[in-house]
Amino acid sequence: MKNLRSGLIALFLFAASPYVTAQQALDRMRGPTPLAETVKPAPMVNPDNSDVRRVRNYAMQPPVIPHKIESYQVDKNANRCMMCHARTRTQESQAPMISVTHFQNRDGNFLAELSPRRYFCLQCHVPQAELPPLVPNNFKDVDTLLNQAPTAGQSKKK
Repeated sequence: MKNLRSGLIALFLFAASPYVTAQQALDRMRGPTPLAETVKPAPMVNPDNSDVRRVRNYAMQPPVIPHKIESYQVDKNANRCMMCHARTRTQESQAPMISVTHFQNRDGNFLAELSPRRYFCLQCHVPQAELPPLVPNNFKDVDTLLNQAPTAGQSKKK
């Protein structure tokens, strides 16, 4: 009898859990609007156009785009980014050349031209805008962590 009662309570809690989680299913980036409702998006802001390279926060982070790209054509027919960032154009444009990894195929073999799997730049590289963060963030890059003074509980290893 005790096992039956425990089983019924567990079954009730299991059955009621989607209702409870649906009521609490809020995305912090959407604000108080429930997920099932449509929200009017925030207005677009002007992207950073300073042309200043930003520091990368971690190894292998793709560089962010420090300029406007609103009218750039990047599709199967053309890639506007390559007008400045291609190996043959960097001398005149003074833009950084794309990484040599963009000339490798999936087997690691080097190609004479840009690899098709690296053709759509905006899959990894994104423009930036000066906005407040949508969610709290206390990220510290590895250099900051390594340069911090040890706390009282930590001792320096020799």
